[in-house]
Amino acid sequence: MKIVVDAMGGDYAPSAIVEGAVLAAREYGVRIVLVGQSDKIHDELAKYEDRNDLHIRVEHADEVVEMDDVPAKVIRAKKRSSMKIGLEMVKKKEADAFVSAGNTGAVLGYATLILRPLKGVDRPAIAVQLPTRKGPSILLDAGANVDCKAIQMFQFGVMGHVLAKIVLGKESPGVGVLSNGEEDGKGNEVTKSAFQMLQKSHVNFIGNVEAKEVYRGGADVIVCDGFTGNVALKISESMAEMIGENLRTVFQTNLLSKLGYLLIKPYLDKQKKSVDYSETGGAPLLGVNGVCIIAHGRSSAKAVKNAINRARELIEKNLNDHIREEIESNIEELSVWVRGGFWKHIKDIAFGGEEDQNNHHLPSKKDKLGSPDSGSN
Repeated sequence: MKIVVDAMGGDYAPSAIVEGAVLAAREYGVRIVLVGQSDKIHDELAKYEDRNDLHIRVEHADEVVEMDDVPAKVIRAKKRSSMKIGLEMVKKKEADAFVSAGNTGAVLGYATLILRPLKGVDRPAIAVQLPTRKGPSILLDAGANVDCKAIQMFQFGVMGHVLAKIVLGKESPGVGVLSNGEEDGKGNEVTKSAFQMLQKSHVNFIGNVEAKEVYRGGADVIVCDGFTGNVALKISESMAEMIGENLRTVFQTNLLSKLGYLLIKPYLDKQKKSVDYSETGGAPLLGVNGVCIIAHGRSSAKAVKNAINRARELIEKNLNDHIREEIESNIEELSVWVRGGFWKHIKDIAFGGEEDQNNHHLPSKKDKLGSPDSGSN
Protein backbone atom coordinates (compact mmCIF):
# COMPACT_ATOMS: atom_id res chain seq x y z
CA MET A 1 0.00 0.00 0.00
CA LYS A 2 1.33 3.40 -0.98
CA ILE A 3 -0.29 6.71 0.02
CA VAL A 4 0.63 10.05 -1.55
CA VAL A 5 0.51 13.07 0.76
CA ASP A 6 0.47 16.68 -0.41
CA ALA A 7 3.26 18.05 1.80
CA MET A 8 2.55 21.66 0.82
CA GLY A 9 -1.18 21.73 1.57
CA GLY A 10 -2.63 23.23 4.76
CA ASP A 11 -2.13 26.15 7.12
CA TYR A 12 0.77 24.43 8.90
CA ALA A 13 2.52 22.86 5.91
CA PRO A 14 5.02 21.42 5.49
CA SER A 15 5.96 20.88 9.18
CA ALA A 16 2.64 19.44 10.42
CA ILE A 17 2.19 17.40 7.23
CA VAL A 18 5.65 15.81 7.44
CA GLU A 19 5.25 15.10 11.15
CA GLY A 20 1.86 13.47 10.53
CA ALA A 21 3.37 11.34 7.77
CA VAL A 22 6.17 10.22 10.08
CA LEU A 23 3.64 9.31 12.79
CA ALA A 24 1.55 7.34 10.29
CA ALA A 25 4.57 5.51 8.86
CA ARG A 26 5.63 4.52 12.39
CA GLU A 27 2.19 3.42 13.56
CA TYR A 28 0.67 1.82 10.48
CA GLY A 29 3.73 0.75 8.50
CA VAL A 30 2.36 2.21 5.26
CA ARG A 31 4.56 3.50 2.45
CA ILE A 32 4.20 7.25 2.06
CA VAL A 33 5.22 9.59 -0.75
CA LEU A 34 5.54 13.23 0.29
CA VAL A 35 4.99 15.45 -2.74
CA GLY A 36 6.14 19.06 -2.75
CA GLN A 37 9.20 21.27 -2.67
CA SER A 38 11.84 18.69 -1.86
CA ASP A 39 14.31 20.96 -0.05
CA LYS A 40 11.67 22.05 2.47
CA ILE A 41 10.42 18.51 2.96
CA HIS A 42 13.94 17.14 3.55
CA ASP A 43 14.57 19.93 6.08
CA GLU A 44 11.52 18.77 8.02
CA LEU A 45 12.38 15.08 7.74
CA ALA A 46 15.86 15.80 9.11
CA LYS A 47 14.24 16.40 12.52
CA TYR A 48 13.44 12.69 12.88
CA GLU A 49 16.27 10.33 13.69
CA ASP A 50 14.40 7.25 12.48
CA ARG A 51 13.52 8.76 9.09
CA ASN A 52 15.71 6.28 7.21
CA ASP A 53 13.92 3.37 8.87
CA LEU A 54 10.52 4.54 7.66
CA HIS A 55 8.94 3.89 4.27
CA ILE A 56 8.86 7.55 3.27
CA ARG A 57 10.16 9.02 0.05
CA VAL A 58 9.99 12.49 -1.45
CA GLU A 59 8.64 13.45 -4.89
CA HIS A 60 9.57 16.94 -6.02
CA ALA A 61 6.94 19.43 -7.20
CA ASP A 62 7.85 22.92 -8.34
CA GLU A 63 4.59 24.66 -7.60
CA VAL A 64 2.41 25.09 -4.52
CA VAL A 65 -1.35 25.63 -4.47
CA GLU A 66 -2.01 28.36 -1.91
CA MET A 67 -5.07 28.27 0.33
CA ASP A 68 -6.48 31.46 -1.22
CA ASP A 69 -5.84 30.46 -4.85
CA VAL A 70 -8.82 30.38 -7.21
CA PRO A 71 -9.30 26.69 -8.11
CA ALA A 72 -10.16 27.29 -11.79
CA LYS A 73 -7.02 29.36 -12.30
CA VAL A 74 -4.87 26.86 -10.41
CA ILE A 75 -5.96 23.97 -12.60
CA ARG A 76 -5.11 25.90 -15.76
CA ALA A 77 -1.90 27.54 -14.59
CA LYS A 78 -0.15 25.25 -12.10
CA LYS A 79 0.84 22.21 -14.13
CA ARG A 80 3.58 21.11 -11.69
CA SER A 81 1.78 21.52 -8.38
CA SER A 82 2.05 18.97 -5.58
CA MET A 83 -1.68 18.25 -5.88
CA LYS A 84 -1.55 17.53 -9.61
CA ILE A 85 1.53 15.34 -9.40
CA GLY A 86 0.15 13.39 -6.45
CA LEU A 87 -3.20 12.70 -8.08
CA GLU A 88 -1.54 11.68 -11.34
CA MET A 89 0.43 9.08 -9.37
CA VAL A 90 -2.88 7.61 -8.20
CA LYS A 91 -4.27 7.66 -11.74
CA LYS A 92 -1.18 5.83 -13.05
CA LYS A 93 -1.54 3.21 -10.26
CA GLU A 94 1.79 4.31 -8.80
CA ALA A 95 -0.06 4.96 -5.52
CA ASP A 96 -3.32 3.83 -3.92
CA ALA A 97 -4.58 7.05 -2.34
CA PHE A 98 -4.06 10.80 -2.13
CA VAL A 99 -4.29 12.96 1.01
CA SER A 100 -4.27 16.76 1.14
CA ALA A 101 -5.08 19.45 3.70
CA GLY A 102 -4.77 22.11 1.01
CA ASN A 103 -7.23 24.21 -0.98
CA THR A 104 -10.43 22.12 -1.05
CA GLY A 105 -11.71 23.54 -4.32
CA ALA A 106 -8.41 22.82 -6.04
CA VAL A 107 -8.30 19.22 -4.73
CA LEU A 108 -11.86 18.71 -5.94
CA GLY A 109 -11.13 20.16 -9.38
CA TYR A 110 -7.89 18.27 -9.90
CA ALA A 111 -9.35 14.98 -8.63
CA THR A 112 -12.43 15.21 -10.85
CA LEU A 113 -10.38 15.99 -13.97
CA ILE A 114 -7.51 13.58 -13.32
CA LEU A 115 -9.14 10.60 -11.61
CA ARG A 116 -12.53 11.03 -13.31
CA PRO A 117 -15.86 9.99 -11.75
CA LEU A 118 -16.76 6.35 -11.26
CA LYS A 119 -19.16 4.79 -13.74
CA GLY A 120 -22.69 5.73 -12.76
CA VAL A 121 -21.57 8.75 -10.70
CA ASP A 122 -22.34 12.15 -12.17
CA ARG A 123 -20.46 14.23 -9.58
CA PRO A 124 -18.20 13.34 -6.65
CA ALA A 125 -19.21 14.42 -3.14
CA ILE A 126 -17.38 15.29 0.07
CA ALA A 127 -18.51 13.08 2.97
CA VAL A 128 -17.88 14.32 6.52
CA GLN A 129 -18.30 12.43 9.76
CA LEU A 130 -20.43 14.15 12.40
CA PRO A 131 -20.80 13.39 16.12
CA THR A 132 -24.35 12.73 17.35
CA ARG A 133 -26.06 11.51 20.51
CA LYS A 134 -26.26 8.03 19.04
CA GLY A 135 -22.75 7.89 17.64
CA PRO A 136 -21.14 9.20 14.46
CA SER A 137 -23.09 9.83 11.27
CA ILE A 138 -22.12 10.89 7.74
CA LEU A 139 -23.23 14.01 5.89
CA LEU A 140 -22.78 14.52 2.15
CA ASP A 141 -22.34 16.59 0.12
CA ALA A 142 -20.35 18.94 2.36
CA GLY A 143 -19.39 21.47 -0.28
CA ALA A 144 -18.31 19.92 -3.57
CA ASN A 145 -21.53 20.74 -5.45
CA VAL A 146 -23.36 23.98 -4.72
CA ASP A 147 -26.24 23.14 -7.05
CA CYS A 148 -27.41 19.55 -7.38
CA LYS A 149 -29.95 17.63 -9.39
CA ALA A 150 -32.10 14.93 -7.87
CA ILE A 151 -30.18 12.15 -9.62
CA GLN A 152 -26.96 13.40 -8.05
CA MET A 153 -28.45 13.45 -4.55
CA PHE A 154 -29.67 9.91 -5.18
CA GLN A 155 -26.07 8.93 -6.00
CA PHE A 156 -24.87 10.68 -2.82
CA GLY A 157 -27.29 8.56 -0.82
CA VAL A 158 -26.00 5.32 -2.33
CA MET A 159 -22.34 6.32 -1.81
CA GLY A 160 -23.05 7.45 1.76
CA HIS A 161 -24.76 4.12 2.43
CA VAL A 162 -21.58 2.29 1.34
CA LEU A 163 -19.28 4.56 3.39
CA ALA A 164 -21.41 4.15 6.52
CA LYS A 165 -21.20 0.37 6.21
CA ILE A 166 -17.41 0.52 5.89
CA VAL A 167 -16.53 3.31 8.34
CA LEU A 168 -19.35 3.18 10.88
CA GLY A 169 -19.79 -0.59 10.76
CA LYS A 170 -23.54 -0.30 10.18
CA GLU A 171 -25.03 -3.31 8.44
CA SER A 172 -28.05 -1.36 7.22
CA PRO A 173 -27.41 2.36 7.80
CA GLY A 174 -30.44 4.64 7.77
CA VAL A 175 -30.26 7.15 4.92
CA GLY A 176 -32.27 10.39 5.05
CA VAL A 177 -32.64 13.57 2.99
CA LEU A 178 -32.03 16.84 4.85
CA SER A 179 -35.22 18.87 4.50
CA ASN A 180 -37.37 21.53 6.15
CA GLY A 181 -39.74 18.96 7.59
CA GLU A 182 -39.98 15.24 8.19
CA GLU A 183 -43.21 14.75 6.25
CA ASP A 184 -42.89 13.04 2.88
CA GLY A 185 -44.08 16.05 0.89
CA LYS A 186 -41.68 18.58 2.45
CA GLY A 187 -38.72 20.12 0.63
CA ASN A 188 -38.06 21.76 -2.70
CA GLU A 189 -38.50 20.06 -6.06
CA VAL A 190 -34.99 18.60 -6.02
CA THR A 191 -35.22 17.08 -2.53
CA LYS A 192 -38.71 15.72 -3.20
CA SER A 193 -37.50 14.03 -6.39
CA ALA A 194 -34.42 12.66 -4.61
CA PHE A 195 -36.76 11.37 -1.88
CA GLN A 196 -38.74 9.38 -4.47
CA MET A 197 -35.59 7.92 -6.02
CA LEU A 198 -34.07 6.85 -2.71
CA GLN A 199 -37.42 5.42 -1.64
CA LYS A 200 -37.24 3.06 -4.62
CA SER A 201 -33.58 2.13 -4.07
CA HIS A 202 -32.06 -0.80 -2.21
CA VAL A 203 -30.70 1.39 0.60
CA ASN A 204 -32.43 1.66 3.97
CA PHE A 205 -34.15 4.98 3.25
CA ILE A 206 -35.82 6.51 6.31
CA GLY A 207 -37.28 9.63 4.67
CA ASN A 208 -36.74 13.31 5.35
CA VAL A 209 -34.54 14.48 8.21
CA GLU A 210 -35.06 17.87 9.82
CA ALA A 211 -32.00 19.88 10.83
CA LYS A 212 -32.84 19.39 14.52
CA GLU A 213 -32.42 15.63 14.06
CA VAL A 214 -28.89 15.79 12.63
CA TYR A 215 -27.06 15.87 15.97
CA ARG A 216 -29.71 13.79 17.70
CA GLY A 217 -28.67 10.90 15.48
CA GLY A 218 -31.87 10.74 13.46
CA ALA A 219 -30.02 9.21 10.51
CA ASP A 220 -26.73 7.43 9.86
CA VAL A 221 -26.39 9.17 6.48
CA ILE A 222 -27.71 12.66 5.77
CA VAL A 223 -28.00 13.63 2.09
CA CYS A 224 -28.04 17.25 0.92
CA ASP A 225 -26.64 19.53 -1.76
CA GLY A 226 -23.18 21.00 -1.20
CA PHE A 227 -24.45 24.51 -0.47
CA THR A 228 -26.73 23.34 2.35
CA GLY A 229 -24.16 20.89 3.70
CA ASN A 230 -21.34 23.41 3.81
CA VAL A 231 -23.49 26.06 5.51
CA ALA A 232 -24.66 23.49 8.09
CA LEU A 233 -21.06 22.50 8.83
CA LYS A 234 -19.77 26.05 9.18
CA ILE A 235 -22.63 26.99 11.52
CA SER A 236 -21.93 23.87 13.60
CA GLU A 237 -18.21 24.72 13.81
CA SER A 238 -18.85 28.31 14.91
CA MET A 239 -21.40 27.19 17.50
CA ALA A 240 -18.96 24.65 18.93
CA GLU A 241 -16.28 27.36 19.18
CA MET A 242 -18.74 29.72 20.88
CA ILE A 243 -19.74 27.10 23.45
CA GLY A 244 -16.08 26.34 24.13
CA GLU A 245 -15.24 30.01 24.67
CA ASN A 246 -18.23 30.49 26.95
CA LEU A 247 -17.27 27.49 29.06
CA ARG A 248 -13.71 28.74 29.29
CA THR A 249 -14.95 32.12 30.55
CA VAL A 250 -17.26 30.50 33.12
CA PHE A 251 -14.52 28.26 34.50
CA GLN A 252 -12.12 31.18 34.92
CA THR A 253 -14.60 33.32 36.87
CA ASN A 254 -13.33 32.54 40.38
CA LEU A 255 -11.54 29.96 42.50
CA LEU A 256 -14.67 27.85 42.96
CA SER A 257 -15.32 27.66 39.21
CA LYS A 258 -11.68 26.70 38.60
CA LEU A 259 -12.02 23.90 41.14
CA GLY A 260 -15.19 22.74 39.42
CA TYR A 261 -13.33 22.65 36.12
CA LEU A 262 -10.63 20.38 37.57
CA LEU A 263 -13.32 17.99 38.79
CA ILE A 264 -15.09 17.65 35.44
CA LYS A 265 -12.05 18.02 33.16
CA PRO A 266 -11.79 14.28 32.37
CA TYR A 267 -15.41 14.26 31.17
CA LEU A 268 -14.94 17.44 29.15
CA ASP A 269 -11.84 15.99 27.51
CA LYS A 270 -13.77 12.86 26.55
CA GLN A 271 -16.55 14.96 25.05
CA LYS A 272 -14.08 17.18 23.20
CA LYS A 273 -12.44 14.13 21.66
CA SER A 274 -15.79 12.91 20.34
CA VAL A 275 -16.30 16.15 18.36
CA ASP A 276 -12.66 16.77 17.36
CA TYR A 277 -12.21 16.69 13.57
CA SER A 278 -8.59 15.66 14.01
CA GLU A 279 -9.78 12.28 15.33
CA THR A 280 -11.31 11.36 11.96
CA GLY A 281 -8.55 13.11 10.03
CA GLY A 282 -10.32 14.01 6.83
CA ALA A 283 -13.31 13.67 4.56
CA PRO A 284 -13.32 11.21 1.66
CA LEU A 285 -14.11 12.56 -1.78
CA LEU A 286 -16.55 9.89 -2.90
CA GLY A 287 -17.22 8.97 -6.49
CA VAL A 288 -13.79 9.27 -8.14
CA ASN A 289 -11.53 6.50 -9.46
CA GLY A 290 -9.20 6.36 -6.50
CA VAL A 291 -9.20 7.08 -2.78
CA CYS A 292 -8.91 10.81 -2.11
CA ILE A 293 -9.00 12.31 1.40
CA ILE A 294 -9.53 16.05 1.96
CA ALA A 295 -8.23 17.04 5.39
CA HIS A 296 -9.10 20.22 7.28
CA GLY A 297 -6.98 23.24 6.34
CA ARG A 298 -5.97 23.66 10.00
CA SER A 299 -4.89 20.04 10.30
CA SER A 300 -2.33 19.26 12.99
CA ALA A 301 0.15 16.39 12.74
CA LYS A 302 -2.38 14.20 14.57
CA ALA A 303 -5.08 15.07 12.03
CA VAL A 304 -2.75 14.28 9.13
CA LYS A 305 -1.82 10.94 10.68
CA ASN A 306 -5.51 10.07 11.05
CA ALA A 307 -6.28 11.23 7.50
CA ILE A 308 -3.62 8.81 6.24
CA ASN A 309 -5.15 6.10 8.40
CA ARG A 310 -8.59 6.80 6.95
CA ALA A 311 -7.12 6.44 3.44
CA ARG A 312 -5.51 3.14 4.50
CA GLU A 313 -8.83 1.89 5.86
CA LEU A 314 -10.75 2.72 2.67
CA ILE A 315 -8.09 1.05 0.51
CA GLU A 316 -8.14 -2.11 2.62
CA LYS A 317 -11.94 -2.30 2.51
CA ASN A 318 -12.15 -1.70 -1.26
CA LEU A 319 -14.42 1.34 -0.98
CA ASN A 320 -14.73 2.03 -4.70
CA ASP A 321 -15.49 -1.57 -5.61
CA HIS A 322 -18.41 -1.52 -3.20
CA ILE A 323 -19.63 1.84 -4.52
CA ARG A 324 -19.54 0.53 -8.10
CA GLU A 325 -21.54 -2.55 -7.10
CA GLU A 326 -24.16 -0.53 -5.21
CA ILE A 327 -24.51 2.10 -7.94
CA GLU A 328 -24.95 -0.61 -10.58
CA SER A 329 -27.48 -2.49 -8.45
CA ASN A 330 -29.51 0.63 -7.73
CA ILE A 331 -29.33 1.83 -11.33
CA GLU A 332 -31.14 -1.34 -12.40
CA GLU A 333 -33.86 -0.71 -9.84
CA LEU A 334 -34.13 2.99 -10.65
CA SER A 335 -34.27 2.50 -14.41
CA VAL A 336 -37.44 0.43 -14.01
CA TRP A 337 -39.47 3.38 -12.79
CA VAL A 338 -37.69 6.61 -13.81
CA ARG A 339 -39.50 7.73 -16.94
CA GLY A 340 -37.31 7.37 -20.00
CA GLY A 341 -34.77 5.19 -18.15
CA PHE A 342 -31.75 6.11 -16.06
CA TRP A 343 -29.27 6.36 -18.93
CA LYS A 344 -31.52 8.75 -20.84
CA HIS A 345 -31.44 11.01 -17.80
CA ILE A 346 -27.65 10.76 -17.57
CA LYS A 347 -27.45 11.76 -21.24
CA ASP A 348 -29.85 14.64 -20.68
CA ILE A 349 -27.80 15.85 -17.71
CA ALA A 350 -24.60 15.75 -19.75
CA PHE A 351 -25.88 17.12 -23.07
CA GLY A 352 -29.11 18.90 -22.19
CA GLY A 353 -32.59 17.48 -22.58
CA GLU A 354 -36.10 18.62 -23.19
CA GLU A 355 -37.15 18.06 -19.59
CA ASP A 356 -35.86 19.74 -16.48
CA GLN A 357 -33.85 16.99 -14.77
CA ASN A 358 -35.16 18.04 -11.36
CA ASN A 359 -38.61 16.85 -12.40
CA HIS A 360 -38.05 13.11 -11.90
CA HIS A 361 -41.29 11.55 -10.75
CA LEU A 362 -42.91 8.24 -10.05
CA PRO A 363 -44.61 6.86 -13.17
CA SER A 364 -48.37 6.94 -13.32
CA LYS A 365 -50.39 3.78 -13.63
CA LYS A 366 -50.77 4.57 -17.34
CA ASP A 367 -46.97 4.88 -17.70
CA LYS A 368 -46.45 1.49 -16.06
CA LEU A 369 -48.99 -0.13 -18.39
CA GLY A 370 -47.05 0.84 -21.48
CA SER A 371 -47.14 4.55 -22.25
CA PRO A 372 -44.64 5.46 -25.01
CA ASP A 373 -42.75 7.47 -22.41
CA SER A 374 -42.36 4.59 -19.99
CA GLY A 375 -39.64 2.55 -21.68
CA SER A 376 -36.55 1.73 -19.60
CA ASN A 377 -33.00 1.12 -20.82
